[in-house]
Amino acid sequence: MLFDLPNDDALYDALIARSAAYEGRAYVCVKTTGIFCRLTSPARKPKRENTLFYDSISTCMQSGFRPCQRCRPLEEAGREPIVDQLLSALDGDPAARWTEDDLIAQGYDPSTVRRAFKRSLGMTFLDIARYRRLGEAAKQLANGARVIDAQIEAGYESGSGFRAAFQRSIGKAPAMSQNRNLLFADWFETPLGPMVAVADQTHLHLLEFHDRKALPAELEKLQRKTRSSVAAGRTPAIDQIEAELTAYFAGKSAIFGTPLALGFGTSFEREVWSKLVDIPVGETRAYGDIARGMNNPQTVRAVGRANGANQMAIIIPCHRLIGADGSVTGYGGGLWRKQWLLRHENEMKTRALSMEEIQ
Repeated sequence: MLFDLPNDDALYDALIARSAAYEGRAYVCVKTTGIFCRLTSPARKPKRENTLFYDSISTCMQSGFRPCQRCRPLEEAGREPIVDQLLSALDGDPAARWTEDDLIAQGYDPSTVRRAFKRSLGMTFLDIARYRRLGEAAKQLANGARVIDAQIEAGYESGSGFRAAFQRSIGKAPAMSQNRNLLFADWFETPLGPMVAVADQTHLHLLEFHDRKALPAELEKLQRKTRSSVAAGRTPAIDQIEAELTAYFAGKSAIFGTPLALGFGTSFEREVWSKLVDIPVGETRAYGDIARGMNNPQTVRAVGRANGANQMAIIIPCHRLIGADGSVTGYGGGLWRKQWLLRHENEMKTRALSMEEIQ
């Protein structure tokens, strides 16, 4: 970028005013709807706490947000015709699984398409098509569709495609050296999509959903802080957490006994995470509740940052934190996953209470 954006409060003021000052330079993502818009959008304005601001369309889409159908942020006057033509085709069927062969069949040169989209939108057409498919899958799940149906629609018929991407993300097995430790990473399927686990022989260091935007940065930070390299492989700690998550998703248990390596967090962050673990299954807390429980109600924003720094999805249950007004606020793994997890845990609690009544 050629200039720095103002802070989010100033951008929110621009959103309310429908200011054109940041047209093409800033976009608002709405956590509660999963939509991203221009700041000039005529759509109903979200609450401040439900907004995120990014400086590019690609960042919005990579974060799991879908383009608004009212302000149409993907459209731009004077853009190359090939871009508008293919975006129109995608709008007609956002769940379509485009390939380079499809482009060739319709008379397009894939390399020309790739360069045109990179110039206009900062990402390729095939990337946009994939993010649109994932967005459609998220909508289906939020509306109660079967998880397996949504996964198939998103293009995950099997694990082979993701396994290839996973191997690329962690790289080849590193050479061992005297001053580098070795961590192992593997993935496993869950009803909410693949999850990536990184562990040594005894402790889990990271557990995230495969498409979390921050995952590459988290892997890099983990290697730097632990002075380690990450290779593809299994350890007893990964086997244990997979078994525990299998029981969790089956509704049989919400107890996780896998030892956690939490050295990447500050003392304040670890205190917040311990408070999250104390939230019972089927219950939620507001950020302010956690701050007051730490005898410092002024630390609400710091609690939010600590919540976002959590690298142990589900087992350190940051999904149990909600807004002060009871709204289901943002979640690094995607708002639809947070909604699913809360429904699932509420059902687990209801079944447990029913069993107690029977007994």
